[in-house]
Amino acid sequence: MTLSEEIPQAVSREALEPLLPVDHAWLRMDDPTNLMIINGVLVLAEPLGRDRVKELLRERLLSIERFRQRVVRRRGTPFWEIDPGFDLDEHLFESTLSAPGGDEELRREISDLMSRPFDPRRPLWSFHLFQKYRGGCVLLARLHHCIGDGMALLLVLLSLTDATHGPVMVPEVPEECRRNLFAGLFSKPPQGIEAARQLAERIMPDGIRLLQQTAQAFASMNPLATGIFSTGALARLVARPPDPKTLYKGPLGIPKRVAWSERIPVAEVKEIGKALGGTINDVLLSAMTGGLRRYMDRRGERAEGINFRAAMPVNLRPLERMAELGNQFGLIFLSLPVGAANAVERLRELRRRALALKRSAEPVVVYAILKLLGVVPLAVQKLVVKIFAAKTTAVMTNVPGPREVLYLAGKPIEEIFFWVPQSGRVSLGISIFSYAGHVRLGVGTDAGLVPDPEVIVQGFHEELDELRRRAGVAVGAPAEPEYAGRIG
Repeated sequence: MTLSEEIPQAVSREALEPLLPVDHAWLRMDDPTNLMIINGVLVLAEPLGRDRVKELLRERLLSIERFRQRVVRRRGTPFWEIDPGFDLDEHLFESTLSAPGGDEELRREISDLMSRPFDPRRPLWSFHLFQKYRGGCVLLARLHHCIGDGMALLLVLLSLTDATHGPVMVPEVPEECRRNLFAGLFSKPPQGIEAARQLAERIMPDGIRLLQQTAQAFASMNPLATGIFSTGALARLVARPPDPKTLYKGPLGIPKRVAWSERIPVAEVKEIGKALGGTINDVLLSAMTGGLRRYMDRRGERAEGINFRAAMPVNLRPLERMAELGNQFGLIFLSLPVGAANAVERLRELRRRALALKRSAEPVVVYAILKLLGVVPLAVQKLVVKIFAAKTTAVMTNVPGPREVLYLAGKPIEEIFFWVPQSGRVSLGISIFSYAGHVRLGVGTDAGLVPDPEVIVQGFHEELDELRRRAGVAVGAPAEPEYAGRIG
């Protein structure tokens, strides 16, 4: 059975929930060469058994109805339906990494999985438990974009965790939500919103502040002004020329590759930004841009004078509406000054461009386009996605996560990092995520175009070292963590 086949007429309409147009758009963007799947990694410092993970998923993840639903069609219309043959064992897999169980072995396993689509007859998600990674284990979550956007799915993952060794207990919160306060955000109707907000503001204040600020900013825009700005933003989006042809653009294949950076202290990045006149976000994006330039240099491709765009998600939904799941975000298109050879000049130019986009109506326009794509014929959607993909070289997201160590089934989570999907013909995905005072970079690429993304990561570290040197910041400089990223 495929998603294009009809479901039995005996299924009652009451048992079905229509996909929202924007979620349908993300479902239809799936392609064997570019799957719309968000991949997130939780690194645990200690081993964790499969049975305990299964129990945790049953208790918490499956309490969210969407994760027991599959996508079916009736007369061409997509619906969510409870999977009548749901089996958790078909969504949870366990394997042991080859010796010595380090980054290279984990990278091979994840790269292989990045190319595997979900079975359309079942709910579109899976978890993979890799044993014997550096003395502990890794839990990889694979979640289809049609289920939710990056911020919603991050909070779903956080609903599996605890802020302490044991569950958080708050008397005023309903019994079914006490084990984890984030779980209440996804109940219908949402439960314990204020308690969940307080927990979120404590463990990830920067992320929640940005989530609320961006959602409120667009919600409070004057409708007339929004219409005027949106018309102008749409005209600019359509009129933009395609990105230049570089080694990052070309025909895509099925095999993918992933890499990730070493841990970088957030406090150190903040000190660099303070010395050079930029935010943490500016420093990280500038170092990433420099890493892309260095990769081009190493491959013998001229980078001088080159600019290309990164599509960056912007959240448009407040915390209290997370129960809806689905996708409610727009995009801005940041032009990266790859051609700037001087690291400090690149940082300042990138900051100037980012500030110019701060009040852009682009996110609202892109969200409206995505909703429209979910109802037009598939051929029209593919054409529009192709046009916009030509104007973009990378998808880049930067999310400030929890400041303190969290626990999964009583085991400390050592690291969190992830990879975003890239729609259309876009081959490069870059994800920046902070956790427990450190930040990690994740890079996902098409193997035919960039077979060695770890070299991009190496260039990112080299650029950060250069900015550190120019700023006169010692390694490990102490400072109070503070963030200024984009959330999607």
